[in-house]
Amino acid sequence: MSASPQDLVRPEIMALSGYHVPPAAGMIKLDAMENPYHLPEALRDVVAEVAYGVSLNRYPDASAAKLKSTLRETMQIPEACGLVLGNGSDELIQIVTMALAKPGATILSIEPSFVMYRMIATFCGARYVGVPLREDFSLDFGALLTAVERENPAVIFIAYPNNPSGNLFAAEDIEALIKAAPGLVVIDEAYTPFAGKSFMPRLAEFKNLIVMRTLSKLGLAALRLGYMVGAKEWMDEFEKLRLPYNINSLTQEIAARVLESGAALQAQAETIVAERTRVYHELAGMQGVKVFRSQANFLLLRVPDAPMAFNGLKARQILVKNLHGAHPILDNCLRVTIGTPAENDAFLNVLSELL
Repeated sequence: MSASPQDLVRPEIMALSGYHVPPAAGMIKLDAMENPYHLPEALRDVVAEVAYGVSLNRYPDASAAKLKSTLRETMQIPEACGLVLGNGSDELIQIVTMALAKPGATILSIEPSFVMYRMIATFCGARYVGVPLREDFSLDFGALLTAVERENPAVIFIAYPNNPSGNLFAAEDIEALIKAAPGLVVIDEAYTPFAGKSFMPRLAEFKNLIVMRTLSKLGLAALRLGYMVGAKEWMDEFEKLRLPYNINSLTQEIAARVLESGAALQAQAETIVAERTRVYHELAGMQGVKVFRSQANFLLLRVPDAPMAFNGLKARQILVKNLHGAHPILDNCLRVTIGTPAENDAFLNVLSELL
């Protein structure tokens, strides 16, 4: 008699729900923190030429040397630091966690935050501890330091700005956390193009600091490229866990070429920030809506009935993220990505009607 999944799969994996990505065909898609703009047409023509020249019959450059060089130059990565590339930030989180998941190791983060910190800790058999934010989504720094001292975590993940709240924690608090941490601190800067703040220039100050980023929010989500930077001795160890050829040839060539013309992406980020301000003020003026300040490319808002609002928006072909039930302080909360002005207007008009 053959074994069933219940016989062989680890109980903590059986207990998980898979990461669900809802279908979005035909929808105004404001649920995934994507850049809503295509590349400029001239740059798309260049990308087409680059793609035409890629040898799809050959494996990618295993070291991604050209792309790494371009990243170092365009993202001001300190030359003394090591650099590891991942298939999105998710793979990098997994690499770090796998490397540090000794028996009894603890992974620590704040909550609510990026769900993959908890999920990947579970995948890797590590113990996960989440430290709750305050009701206003601010950092409870005293509770965080107490948890660090009590749990002795191997690694602490901090999203900066945080997802789903969008707020940027005080730099002095993050600095104090890095100094107090017994292990590594990974600052996840996925939304740094919209925040204007980064710990990248401070890597030389802290040997236990890693800065992790992605190009997904900047406008290249389809390429699935993440990177992390830190002391070379750490990056050398993490490189051992990176699967061969994890960055495909199209991603390597297209990302390098687009980054060389990075002004276009930065201009789009500035447009998104301006729209974020406009949408924030529009939401703040709606009766029954509590909208939270954000330094990312999305806004978190609380409405009287989030499931009703979510379903009403979806019925009108507008997809946002319903966070109701995900965490106690997210009750009746929605997260909306900043889209184009027309997309934002459609969202605002329908939400106003629903309320």
